[in-house]
Amino acid sequence: MQKPARRQRSALTIHDVARYAGVSPMTVSRVINGEKNVRESTREAVNAAIRDLNYQPNPAARSLAGADLIRIGLLYSNPSSAYLSEFLVGGLDQCSRSNIQLVVEKCDEEHAEDAAARLVNQGVDGIILPPPLCDAPQVLKTLAASHTPAVAVATGRPPADVSAVRIDDFEAAHAMTRHLVGLGHRRIGFIKGHPNQTASQQRLEGYLAGLAEAGVASDPALIVQGYFTYRSGLDGAEQLLALSDPPTAIFASNDDMAAATIAAAHRRGLDVPKDLTVVGYDDSALATTVWPELTTIRQPIADMSREAVTLLADEIRSRRSGEKPQHPHALQAFTLIRRQSDGPPRKR
Repeated sequence: MQKPARRQRSALTIHDVARYAGVSPMTVSRVINGEKNVRESTREAVNAAIRDLNYQPNPAARSLAGADLIRIGLLYSNPSSAYLSEFLVGGLDQCSRSNIQLVVEKCDEEHAEDAAARLVNQGVDGIILPPPLCDAPQVLKTLAASHTPAVAVATGRPPADVSAVRIDDFEAAHAMTRHLVGLGHRRIGFIKGHPNQTASQQRLEGYLAGLAEAGVASDPALIVQGYFTYRSGLDGAEQLLALSDPPTAIFASNDDMAAATIAAAHRRGLDVPKDLTVVGYDDSALATTVWPELTTIRQPIADMSREAVTLLADEIRSRRSGEKPQHPHALQAFTLIRRQSDGPPRKR
């Protein structure tokens, strides 16, 4: 098929994209609008044409697609690059499918309120808040005061007036603890997440419930504070492994701290999992780049980011049409992924 010569961006139309991709203009509009009734191969062809032609929808094309341009902000301060990369993959993918511009803003927690206000002043239509900012009261207060819609992602206790996407952290931690008990472990250490995140408490409570369900008494010495960072995982693991009666398994509240626990075990000459079982949480890219690969709870980070974009866009469009916005709390499924870092306890 003869491809049209590349034209200047200002002259490109949705019909040019359609001819380049070998589809109808209506199909292009469906892809731009993120509609689901398009075959994946067709969607990929249209997105490739958009990239090749450097096409940006004009107002007429957006009208044909049934949606005005939406600009949303993603405000983050998460120190975990593994988590953030997964989150960005999902968010950028959904934005590219839905004619949405994504503005990414980095901040530290101390200045998150100012960063949120800056995004609002830049004219974004809504803001996505991944952890830990999903639980930042002043950020949520700033957005509420400016009537800016937001979606909190991975919060343990979503506010009623804010849309949210999460998994059931209590049940996920409960399931992992039940798994460890099923392997024969009774001395199970737990490295908590950052105390400023509500999901951290949910995971701790799930761990405690799993022990209680099996009739295993919880030992305060086996519960140590972490902060979702590799460094805090090292410190927590060293504290647990230095006990006179150390754990046979350690459940870390995220993969960064679990990876650090494996490193601490290796430094002490312990074999994982023969001498020590180590499990994590998130199933970030890090889970399969350490040795042995981590048994972990899969939190579908990229899918949660995609759904956050969709929920936020739906609320923005509802507001534009004069409808009263809804604030749904979407609950996605978690999965316990078993790899090579867990096994039964070695007899002492």
